[in-house]
Amino acid sequence: MTVKMMFGLFVLCGLFVVSVACSKSGDGSAQSAPAVNEMGVGPIQSKVTMEPINSALVAQGKRVFEEKCSACHKFGERYVGPDLKGVTLRRKPEWIMNMILNPQEMTQQDATAKELLATYMTQMTFQNVSQDDARAILEYFRQNDSQ
Repeated sequence: MTVKMMFGLFVLCGLFVVSVACSKSGDGSAQSAPAVNEMGVGPIQSKVTMEPINSALVAQGKRVFEEKCSACHKFGERYVGPDLKGVTLRRKPEWIMNMILNPQEMTQQDATAKELLATYMTQMTFQNVSQDDARAILEYFRQNDSQ
């Protein structure tokens, strides 16, 4: 082979590599990171109004939390699940409620919930919590985070 032919072959291979590296995904669409939805995935898709802390809701939330959540979650320490101290400062109210109401779908579709699952390696179980009870648990979290 002559030098000119080898050079031409080298250039052709280089162009092929560059074109493959810069191509789109196989379905014809550009790959991109999933959009972040700060509300999470689930039934709570409108903004939750935060009023002054309601002591009746706090009491209800504490009762439900102790019954359904305290086996895996604590305040101020890592346990089976994430430490909940400061959770209302880290996450939107809607996200917290959706995680309580819809943990399976959240860990499948929400980037933050996926990261938590990867860190704790334990799927949060569905506890059949009503929206009213999820709101009460949120109020209990708010009370804890305000102290």
